[in-house]
Amino acid sequence: MKSPYTIPFAIIAGGIIVAGAVYVSMPKIATGGNPALVRPVDSTDHILGNPTAKVTIIEYADFDCDYCKGFNETLHQIVANEGVAGQVAWIYREFPLVEIHQNALAHARAAECVAQVAGNDMFWKFETALFNAQPVEPANYGVLAKSIGVSGDAFASCYAGAATSGINERIVKDRQNALDMGAQGTPYSVILVAGKSPIVMAGGYSYDAVKQLVDGMLDK
Repeated sequence: MKSPYTIPFAIIAGGIIVAGAVYVSMPKIATGGNPALVRPVDSTDHILGNPTAKVTIIEYADFDCDYCKGFNETLHQIVANEGVAGQVAWIYREFPLVEIHQNALAHARAAECVAQVAGNDMFWKFETALFNAQPVEPANYGVLAKSIGVSGDAFASCYAGAATSGINERIVKDRQNALDMGAQGTPYSVILVAGKSPIVMAGGYSYDAVKQLVDGMLDK
């Protein structure tokens, strides 16, 4: 009997092959940059918190990065506590470190597919599940998606067609934007407040350290 959690292996395998081709064209890490070059937030971004919040934290992360996993928990706490009054929002962007993590690109594609087929709220559930299950094999994406209520068939179709649906292009653009700002690893985050210079967090900061920066931006 076919398991309800099974995604056709051929579809996933085909997606991985395409991901390998995209890897070759991935922008490479270089030095230099300017955090002011951060791409403005728009309706295509994954947003947790109030979209009109005074403070915006834009994070560029890799689902296979241990530091990103810890920092992910920190930012969830920041939004839950510091953002309770609607003053803080968190934006997640893809920065797969393809040079050192062989499944980083595949993970990014999987997360973007969940967002595409199930929306913003499901994206955040999947990114949490993906980090919690780290390290994850691509063959298990279907099980993970199903566990949060995303249709396995819809996910599989999206994943197989990521090369032509704009998902790969989005990931490459997110990564390039991080590199343009000078990011050389993950997590790499920028705190933005209108009228103030951006603050860069290069690495996984503690809750207290992020709270202090956020409070400063809020003039507390």
